[in-house]
Amino acid sequence: MSWLFEPLAYPFMRQAALAILMISVTCAALGVYVVLRRMAFFGDAVAHTTLPGLVIAYLNQWNLLVGAVLAAVTTALGIGWLSRRQQLQEDTAIGVLFTGMFALGIVLISTVQSYRDFSHMLFGNILGVTHSDLWAIGVVAVVVLGTLALLHKELMLCSVDPNHARAIGLDPDRLRYLLLVLMALAVVTGIQAVGVVLTSALLVTPAATSGLVTKRLVPMMTIAAAIACASGICGLYASYYLSISSGGAIVLVCTIVFALVFTTIQIRSGRQRTREALSL
Repeated sequence: MSWLFEPLAYPFMRQAALAILMISVTCAALGVYVVLRRMAFFGDAVAHTTLPGLVIAYLNQWNLLVGAVLAAVTTALGIGWLSRRQQLQEDTAIGVLFTGMFALGIVLISTVQSYRDFSHMLFGNILGVTHSDLWAIGVVAVVVLGTLALLHKELMLCSVDPNHARAIGLDPDRLRYLLLVLMALAVVTGIQAVGVVLTSALLVTPAATSGLVTKRLVPMMTIAAAIACASGICGLYASYYLSISSGGAIVLVCTIVFALVFTTIQIRSGRQRTREALSL
């Protein structure tokens, strides 16, 4: 069992494990709404539009998470404002801000002499998490999970049947803005783990996998969180023993789990159809 405890002897591995567990639970719980409302593209867009915020924070020696939060929340509110009352389709608003903000980030990076300083922003650096990062990730986790628990029924109803929610006095537009902001916060924490490029996978893949197993919201969140946490820890161990990118390993494990679950369900469905055909 020494292989299991050896990595945890290092403080940076313990901090990374704690960080990925908090990030996994946060992204998985919120990811269920992302999948349910078909907002996967939004998560990818917000992840990429944090780039200018990260670069500006780096150039001014600010906390990177603060810069990422400001950029992500600005993007989320901008998408919500542009697509309000269906004046502009949400995917179009996402496309406009996505490309514009990402281009701004690239332009800002081009003003710096070396690109190496920004590699951890693009691909994550979970092994470099500091105590202050852990506190920030923990605060975001508490805010996101607490809000989801407090407004569980309202968010579920607005996601499933917004017209009925509006008829009973709820404001789906306001809750949508809130959900966009929560997604922005979750994306920011995910960037620390797997970077700008792969963050949307933490939101989408575990939730999509759990959606293959159950259609009930709370079990979906529980299964998604379990898959995300297990994938995160397995990815960390893989990066330690195989000397590979931790962010890439985490996302790859999530994808492998999805592929295994999807294949298993397809095989079972095929066998069921065969039995039904033989019984006729």
